Amino acid sequence: MTTYGPAEAAERSGFSIDTLRYYEREGILPPVARTSAGRRQYSDGDLAMLDFLRCLRDTGMPIERLRRYGELARSDETMPERLALIEEHSAIVEQQIAELERQRARLEEKAAWYREQLDGADSQSA
Repeated sequence: MTTYGPAEAAERSGFSIDTLRYYEREGILPPVARTSAGRRQYSDGDLAMLDFLRCLRDTGMPIERLRRYGELARSDETMPERLALIEEHSAIVEQQIAELERQRARLEEKAAWYREQLDGADSQSA
C-alpha cells in the first residue's frame, strides 16, 4: 500500500498542510493513519477523498456541508444521504451557472454597446 507524508499529500491534493489538518480535525476527512512516530500517512483512498472534497469546495460547497459529507462518507449505509447532498448541491451549482450566464450576457451587451460607441467615434474622426 502506497502512503504519502503530509507534504506530498498536500502537493497531490492541492490543499495546504494546514487545510489537511483542519479537514481531519473538523471531521471532513476521516482520521488519517499515523506512523509509530505519530506522523500522518495519507493513503490513496485519502487522496481520492481529498480530490472529491476539492471538487465540492471548488463548486462553492460550504464547510458545514463538507463536514456533513465527510461524516456520511464514513459508512456505506449513508449512500442515499450522500446522493441527496450531492444532488442538492448540484442544483445549487446549476442555479449559479444560470445566473453567471445571465451576467455574462449582460456584460456582452455592454461590451457591444461600447464597441458601437468606439466605432462611431472612429468613423467621425476619419
